[in-house]
Amino acid sequence: MKTINKISFSDIESIPQLIKDFLNQKIEGFENNTFSLEHFNHQIQLKKESFSLDQREVISDVFVKQLSDLTLSSKQKENLDNLTLPNTFTITTGHQLNLFSGPVFFVYKILQTIKTCTYLKGNFPDFNFVPVYWMASEDHDFAEINHFKTENNYYESNEKPGGPVGRIKISDTYFISEFEKEFKDSIFGTELILMLKEAYKIGNTLTQAIKILVNRLFSEFGLLILDGDSKELKEQIKDVFKEELLHFKLQKETKSKVDFLTKKYGKVQVNPREINLFYLSETRDRIDFNGGKYNIVDTQLQFTQEEIIAELDNHPEKFSPNALMRPVYQEKVLPNLAYIGGNAEIMYWLELKDYFSTINIPFPILIPRNSMLFLKEKTLRKIDKLNLKIEDFFHNFTTITNQVILKDNAILQLLDEKEELLIKNFSELKSIAETTEKSFGNMVTAEEVRQLKSFKRMKKRLLHAEKIKQNELLERLENLFLDVHPSKTWQERVYNFSVLFSDFGYSWLENCLEEMVVQESKLIIVAI
Repeated sequence: MKTINKISFSDIESIPQLIKDFLNQKIEGFENNTFSLEHFNHQIQLKKESFSLDQREVISDVFVKQLSDLTLSSKQKENLDNLTLPNTFTITTGHQLNLFSGPVFFVYKILQTIKTCTYLKGNFPDFNFVPVYWMASEDHDFAEINHFKTENNYYESNEKPGGPVGRIKISDTYFISEFEKEFKDSIFGTELILMLKEAYKIGNTLTQAIKILVNRLFSEFGLLILDGDSKELKEQIKDVFKEELLHFKLQKETKSKVDFLTKKYGKVQVNPREINLFYLSETRDRIDFNGGKYNIVDTQLQFTQEEIIAELDNHPEKFSPNALMRPVYQEKVLPNLAYIGGNAEIMYWLELKDYFSTINIPFPILIPRNSMLFLKEKTLRKIDKLNLKIEDFFHNFTTITNQVILKDNAILQLLDEKEELLIKNFSELKSIAETTEKSFGNMVTAEEVRQLKSFKRMKKRLLHAEKIKQNELLERLENLFLDVHPSKTWQERVYNFSVLFSDFGYSWLENCLEEMVVQESKLIIVAI
């Protein structure tokens, strides 16, 4: 494996402008929340002052309890011990409980979290930094996570949805037998099959499954795994949930930021609701307020104000944060400095800055995660043979294709020359026309527009004719694009990690970790 390029997010067309502006410190109010040692030093002081020893005891006990069924590495045990110390902080990423981890970027974001901790320890040796993976076990959209894709197949679990996905138990293992057929002859296929069987054993919940899988992959790196579906943790955030139920505080305090982001960037990633909490019973349902009572949407359950506050006091575990409240929950219960997430995640975190201030929780440093792309040497040779660069595949590829098809085209060159001559002639004609009657000048301008449109039509027809004539070249270009962008999107959003692990095993993880950039957000392209 060899890294051939690392492209800054600022140079990639498809990266949202909001992310580019955030990374380049062009959004007022977020200058201190980007990656720098100075900002981390500031964040350490903020969190040190705001996170108590009692909170450390709680989070340490929860980690010990939740990880008790796993075999922990010496590095994990060391990190657990350090959590009670006032000089220990976490760096966190989070993700859904996708079947067998889902798309491969799940692996990349965890590895970047691990490497960021190593980097910070090297620069702040008096402090400890613990990587944490937060499991989104309370999500209820099972259809969004019940599958994964390899180069050759699509795998799906057919469990019955409903309620928090983390509580769903494994009963269907057909996808495992199908996976075994695909990978049994791969170099590291046996290892993958054992991972899958161990994690998705009949009777395991999806939370247990992901915990087992993630621990198998990352235990030696010291990663700790946290499940927010915890009464002990929710006890810590009851006061915030209470304010949400009584005063709809998140929506009110984010309004200014949401309006600003909407005005400047068109829309926000997630719109705050009046109440940003769900109620957990057999299902997970939104809490709505109708002016008199609190309704649990899609159920018959209703609460008066007194009843729902009593329910929160007695059973905080029954209240579940939505996508916008979840970051608040995380930062309340962890001694956390930074969150590493995808672009969409970072964009909705940005909505919350003012709200964090009003509830006296330090807003973390936000780090848009790195992306990675693994390409076969033969694919790269084909790209080079066509005099293209890998960067071309991250611009408008239709434009790139048209340029290749029409490269050195004599007719196009002649059309360009004649068009330039036409523009020059009309420029001379218009300057004279302006000295006479106005309607004549308008007629000259209109005629120029008409004739230039004719040139545009001719070029369009020429491109169409050349695409027919050069059909083989066009097909090669389209196939190359699909090699780089399977299913017409980024590789990391399509393939499961098994596609790469099957050939390289744990050395692939080590290579990803080595090539990962922590100081900047980049697309890392590796030849295999």
